[in-house]
Amino acid sequence: MLGLTSTQFVRKLSKIAFVVFFWPLLVLLSAPGLQGPLAASPEEPMKPIKSWTGIATWYGPGFQGRVTANGEAFDMFAPTAAHPWLPFGSIVRVINLDNGRSQVVRINDRGPVMEDRDLDVSFWAASRLGLLERGLAKVRIDVMEEPKRP
Repeated sequence: MLGLTSTQFVRKLSKIAFVVFFWPLLVLLSAPGLQGPLAASPEEPMKPIKSWTGIATWYGPGFQGRVTANGEAFDMFAPTAAHPWLPFGSIVRVINLDNGRSQVVRINDRGPVMEDRDLDVSFWAASRLGLLERGLAKVRIDVMEEPKRP
């Protein structure tokens, strides 16, 4: 038995059996009692600083890699948006009023160029909001956080 006495072999086998069989059972039994971090489930949802309704559109492939108004490269797969006057770095929750889907985005660009529109979201955000097919939707814009001014 590989140079082991029968007693040593049984001891090694019992350690392996504990790890293979009893450790997962212990984890499964104790997991329901574990609590996630407090920040993961706040008792009171964040309230927006400002809210209004407007029209959102999306932009993507033609702008991929171009420099945005705040100087970073546009990434159509990032949760970002363009707005005419909100400070760069503002965190905004966008809610599609047609289907109830929502997405949090960061303002990193200026736009939209059409006057009757309030927000241009990235391709990724548009896909999460369900805007891709129609191209635009009536949305509620909730400003959740604005960057601190120096």
